Amino acid sequence: MIILEDAVMEIIVNAGQSRSLCFEALQAARDGNFVEANSLLREADGYARDAHKMQTKLIEQDAGEARQPMTLIMVHAQDHLMTSLLARELAGEIIHLYQR
Repeated sequence: MIILEDAVMEIIVNAGQSRSLCFEALQAARDGNFVEANSLLREADGYARDAHKMQTKLIEQDAGEARQPMTLIMVHAQDHLMTSLLARELAGEIIHLYQR
């Protein structure tokens, strides 16, 4: 069984790292360094994938016998994950525009 506080922190840390890398990628693209920008986006994808895997584990656990309480920290973690996923999508599009 997953400990809720550990899971929440894993989501927050990984999602936050993903988001930070997306903004680093945007800066690299702004400077014309598209190889670095794309490398940073790939790295961001790895952190986002780790956050999403933990979210999936929590959902699976919640769907079974181990119902999870909805806490403010869980909402906060979900917010971090969704924000980082949106940052990744937008960063990819903006970098594409910089390349044009």
